[in-house]
Amino acid sequence: MKTMKQSRRKFTAKFKAMVAVEALKERESLSELATRFEIHPTQVSAWKREFLERAGKAFGEEPSKEEESVDVDNLFKQIGQLQVENDFLKKSCRIRIDQL
Repeated sequence: MKTMKQSRRKFTAKFKAMVAVEALKERESLSELATRFEIHPTQVSAWKREFLERAGKAFGEEPSKEEESVDVDNLFKQIGQLQVENDFLKKSCRIRIDQL
């Protein structure tokens, strides 16, 4: 007998936020919230954790452009240094091959 394949449920960001806020209130246990919203208790915890991690973005807390440019500059320096080292190693290998 064939069973019908159940599709995954998709939750909106608004629903996830509502569940996370209810979890933060701590008026009900995670299992009670999970039963009320018909989801797994682990999912409630995950949404709560994600909500807290991203809370700063709600008030405009983002990495400044200066921090990003410093990282890019550092990466370009590292690339340049690696290219110099790579060229040096290629030349030293050619010299050794020529000596053989």
